[in-house]
Amino acid sequence: MILTRALGCAVLVSCLLAPDTPEVPLPARMADTGGGRQLVTAVADGTASTTGTVTWWERRGSRWVAAGSAPARFGAKGLVEGAVRVQSTNTTPTGLYELPYGFGTEAAPKGARVVYRRVGAASWWCQDNRSRAYNRWVEGLPEDCRAGEAEKLDAYGVQYAHALVVGFNYDRPVRGRGAGIFLHVNGPGATAGCVSVPKGAMRKILRWVDPGQKPHIAVGTMRGKTAITRY
Repeated sequence: MILTRALGCAVLVSCLLAPDTPEVPLPARMADTGGGRQLVTAVADGTASTTGTVTWWERRGSRWVAAGSAPARFGAKGLVEGAVRVQSTNTTPTGLYELPYGFGTEAAPKGARVVYRRVGAASWWCQDNRSRAYNRWVEGLPEDCRAGEAEKLDAYGVQYAHALVVGFNYDRPVRGRGAGIFLHVNGPGATAGCVSVPKGAMRKILRWVDPGQKPHIAVGTMRGKTAITRY
């Protein structure tokens, strides 16, 4: 009995003296991070959420370290699995995506290394399902892309002051799945399906992102079928 008590006390003392176990960084708990050394995570509490957190991570040696974070906004109708998303539903697609290039109505922040396109008066993003330019930047509208099914980029001077293209439905576009999903500057409220952050955070991300590090963005929820750890 005395030995049992002594062992119990020893275990208690050991627990009290042991240092806190460091929390495993989110990227280390994910199924896939894209194979690069930079990752942006955009996490909402649940699929009905319109707000959450964006964090940008970099791999230092064998560990993922947070380089910065900011409050985020999502689609007005929440989030949905990217593979089954339907266009014009105001939902943000979850999943793991590349970040092909940046753009903006304003010049790229000093020090930015990412390919960056400046928005002009003829810059559009075609969202017309019948167009050969579906889900692509175009300079001047092609004949088969209707203006009512496209976004004139300079009409959103606040939101598109700075942005990164999210590679959702981009490489092999599926008609009706969705077009024009970006990481961009906050507007007045929830987005039409993009992820947005404050302007200062967007500028930091653009200065931080390095194409040579194969950056990706993962969008998801804390739990459930769209949990970010599944991607």
